[in-house]
Amino acid sequence: MADQNKIIHKDLSYKIVGVAFRSFKATGYGMPEKYCQGVFAAELEKAGLHFNREVYVTLNYEGKVITKYFLDFIVEDSVVVELKVRPKIGYAHIEQVMAYLKATNKKLAILIYFTQEGVKYRRIVNSYNKLQ
Repeated sequence: MADQNKIIHKDLSYKIVGVAFRSFKATGYGMPEKYCQGVFAAELEKAGLHFNREVYVTLNYEGKVITKYFLDFIVEDSVVVELKVRPKIGYAHIEQVMAYLKATNKKLAILIYFTQEGVKYRRIVNSYNKLQ
């Protein structure tokens, strides 16, 4: 049995996933991703969660910017959230979120999918960040 105290951002994760389910209930499947992100942002506000949206981050090498990203959300300055409207979770999206974690040095991301079957999500732990 896993030690429940070792789950990273357990309560915050639960709240974020709840926001995703409320957002999906409002939008349903098939709406444009930007619209779904807007509804998700409104639901984060209603839940009293602080967030930054479309956060610009870079990956650097020897002081040079190699690539840049715009994350969908960073919630409570702790959890990266990427929201997709897709039929299924894809490995490329997991790799994308891993790069976001490395760039931000956050410990956790939640990849959320609005699919025809409903909300799917995956918690992704930053393997580059030494957890304490």
